This record gives sequence, structure tokens and C-alpha cells, in this order.
Amino acid sequence: MSSLTFSHTVTERFLRYVTIDTQSDPESPHSPSTEKQKDLGRVLAAELKAMGVADAHLDDYGYVYGTIPANTDKKVPVICFCSHMDTSPDVTGKDVKPQVLRNYRGGDITLPGDASQVIRFNEHPALKNQIGNDIITTDGTTLLGADNKAGVAEIMDAAHFFINNPDVKHGTIKILFTPDEEIGRGVDNVDINKLGADFGYTMDGESAGCVEDETFSADGATITINGVSAHPGYAKGKMEHAIKIAAAIVERLPKEGCSPETTSGKQGFLHPIGIEGALEQARLSFIVRDFTEEGLKEKEVLLETIVKDVMKDYPRSTYTFEVREQYRNMKQVIDRHPHVLEYAIEAIRRAGLRPMRTAIRGGTDGSRLSFMGLPCPNIFAGEHAFHSRLEWVSRQDMEKAVQTIVHLAMIWEEKA
Repeated sequence: MSSLTFSHTVTERFLRYVTIDTQSDPESPHSPSTEKQKDLGRVLAAELKAMGVADAHLDDYGYVYGTIPANTDKKVPVICFCSHMDTSPDVTGKDVKPQVLRNYRGGDITLPGDASQVIRFNEHPALKNQIGNDIITTDGTTLLGADNKAGVAEIMDAAHFFINNPDVKHGTIKILFTPDEEIGRGVDNVDINKLGADFGYTMDGESAGCVEDETFSADGATITINGVSAHPGYAKGKMEHAIKIAAAIVERLPKEGCSPETTSGKQGFLHPIGIEGALEQARLSFIVRDFTEEGLKEKEVLLETIVKDVMKDYPRSTYTFEVREQYRNMKQVIDRHPHVLEYAIEAIRRAGLRPMRTAIRGGTDGSRLSFMGLPCPNIFAGEHAFHSRLEWVSRQDMEKAVQTIVHLAMIWEEKA
């Protein structure tokens, strides 16, 4: 258990940060995808500078960098703590009105801005561990932004702790806040050389005590259908409608065992995320997910087999099938550096929690950072029901995350 004395300011930081709209936009070609993400970036850089992080700055791409210098004579690997500033495009993040429910006693939580939005106790099993804690929600009209402003607030609070407790020994600590993680571009323009870290940790996980060293491997697939156009009044025997071909492909997708709504654990899936077009041309967009590259390949072969089978009914139409790599399971990298995970587990234990090693049915900035030379598992931030109006986080879980960061930096120094 921790014998250090921590302030309880992480919630105050979090409540300020969530009121800044930082929603990213997958349709934007810019970096960052939305300029408003820099609004939070400017706040964070200014706060870090005010704390004493001399090199803190926001760059043109919307990244915030900062360094807390080592205060030990030992040669300690440089570690980075990273969280993303953007919120999901799925639900509006404008005019967030956070609500604090103190001393939660159990039961459903009806959100005051929209009574149809109810965080139901029996649908959110993590609530049973929150009895007596302070729960932060939205008013039900927006998402909360705990994904990932909880992580941002926790890293900021830990930075404040280090600067105000110089007797706590640690190596050089790098801080990185990223834009556009929610749209898969979180590290597109990160400057790894400028960052200068040896190992990293994203603070972007769910339940208190969780550490994750495994993610999906991910590809995107695009199918473009070129149909045959004809005047609808004289189309018999001529027209081959691209939208109908695309619809037939979607209809033939597996109904069980290969979709997000029918899989869990280590099962992957094929998931259509967009369909657009007209008579002559239509386009289908898919995401493909699995924990192994073999599983990815199997699903991509299955998808193209479905396409080929559908196209037999449309002999004069053609298609193209394009697959793009998105990210890979970070376990491939982290397994080569087991101490990175072991130290995180020990830090969680020292913070007074029971460590739980889990896999992410998704990805983090750490997935790509790991393959960029920065092995980077994911540590809990306390966020729940993310990407929805029912999103929530507890004050106590965020405080435990701050303690975990501090203990982790101390462990790296001890082990050096």
C-alpha cells in the first residue's frame, strides 16, 4: 500500500478538461483533424509550464510534449506517459456538463439532462465496485470525455506530484498528449526522436487495476463496385445496380461468430462501417479485427470470397478489393521486454489494487508506438461506457491511477 501523501486534485483537473470540446473528425484531411483539439493542448502546455516543466509545448500537429528531468544519479531508462486529448466522433463532446454523484449507494443513475439516459446497475457490472465512491457522469446530452481526459488529468496530476516532491526519486519522465487517437491517427505525426523515450505507457484503460499488453491487430478493407448503368425505363437485361450489389455483399456476411455483436474475448470480426454510392459505383468500408495476423488474413479471404460469389450474379460488373494495415497487436513487441509489464503490475499492487492483466478488444496509441520502437502497454484510467452518453468515471479510480504512475516511475528508478 502507498505511504506517499497525494493531493486530491485530479478530479478538479478532469472537470475542467472535459468542458473543452476536442472531438476529432474522421472526414477531415488535416492534422490535427480539428483545430479545437489544440484548445486543450494550449491549456495543458501552459499548465505544465506553470508547474515548472520548462520545455512543455504544443506543436503544429496538436501534440503536447514535456519533460520532467531525472533527480537521481542512477542511469534510468527514459519512460513516457501518454494519453490522447480527442474524444470520439460517435457522440457530441460540445457543452459537456459533468455531474458528480457523491458517495454512490448503488442502483441506477438517471442522468438529469435526458431522463431516457440511465446508467443501469445491472448493465454496468463495474458499478458494484464503486459503492461509497464519487461517480462522475454527463447530464445525458453529450459524452463525458473520460476517454481519454481521465488519463490526461492523471498524468498532469502525477507531473504536479513529481515536481512538488523532489525527494521521490525517478529517472527522466516524458509526457505526451496526442490528438486524433479516436480516428486511428493518434501517432501519425509524433516525433519519436524528439520524445526521446525508451519505454512508454498509455493511460487509457478501463477498470482500476487493469493493465493491458495485448490489442487487436487491425486492417481496413475497401470494396469498390463498378456496376452497369442504364436508363431505368429501359434497363431490363442491362442494368447491374452497384448499390444492390453492395447490399447483397453485406447480406451474406456471417450472422454469427464474425461480427462485433456476436463475439467476445479473443474472437475477431468483420465489421462494415460505411456504404455509399449510386447506380454505377458503390463503395463498402470494413474494419477487420483479430488478435493474430493469421486470423486477419482468414477474415479478409472470407470477405473477398463473399464478394466473388455475389459478383457471379452480375457478370458485367467489376470490383476492386483493397486492404490497408492499421495497427498490430502490441504483444508481439512487449513480450520481448517483459519487465515493462512486470513493473506496471508491481506499481498497481503498490497503489493498493489487485492487478488484472487483460487484452483490449480495440487498439491504443500504444499499439503503434510499440512498433515505432517504444514498447507501450496500457494502464487503467478508470473510464467506463466510453463513446456513449452513459460514460462515467470515479474520483477514487482516477486517484489510484495517479498513484500507479508515481509508483511506476519510482520502480524504474529502484530497478536501475
